[in-house]
Amino acid sequence: MSGRTAIVAGASGLVGGHCLRRLLASGLHEHVVAFVRGPLNVAPHKRLEQRTVDFERLGRMSAFPRVQDVFCCLGTTMKKAGSEAAFRKVDYEYVVRLAETSLRTGADHFYLVSAVGADPKSRVFYSRVKGEAEESIAKLGFAGLHIFRPSFLIGRRSEQRAGEAAGIAAARLFSIFLVGPARKYRPIKADTVARAMVVVARERPAGAHVYAADEMEGLATLL
Repeated sequence: MSGRTAIVAGASGLVGGHCLRRLLASGLHEHVVAFVRGPLNVAPHKRLEQRTVDFERLGRMSAFPRVQDVFCCLGTTMKKAGSEAAFRKVDYEYVVRLAETSLRTGADHFYLVSAVGADPKSRVFYSRVKGEAEESIAKLGFAGLHIFRPSFLIGRRSEQRAGEAAGIAAARLFSIFLVGPARKYRPIKADTVARAMVVVARERPAGAHVYAADEMEGLATLL
């Protein structure tokens, strides 16, 4: 065990839940702090601390955990958010605020679940917000910034997203045709993304790195 401490933000989500379980199983961190809005449905673990967090007040949070690694799995959907402004608040403001606050209190590696196609210049609102978040965090100066860009995520969610199952089924059907540069659009298991994040956290390479589906699948085999 390294003696390091980690934050997992978005631990109640699909990737975040897998990431939390994989981190606890790996023994990579002496202490893992899950930022949650309510109690998680997970078994008690001696190295797990659940902290109820209001992301609106994150910068003023008392005794912000001093950690080395931050796993950011925050994210919502346009349907759930209800408006572009509400979506941006979660997928940009909360994400960047987490990065700024954790860096200020000593974190040096940030692991961000973004999305394929993220681009601050995109005409697609979703992709543009994801790209803007990546861009803002890259400017902060983490010793290591690790950006994971999955396409369709496969896994059992606590809530079913309308149309998502059909979208994944279609992507699986046509994934045989997604070759070369298009391979990044293939659906990927949420647990595969989580395993890749843990492997990267084990190695902690310096600099900024972006991981597409192929890289994540390869990394996941190392755990």
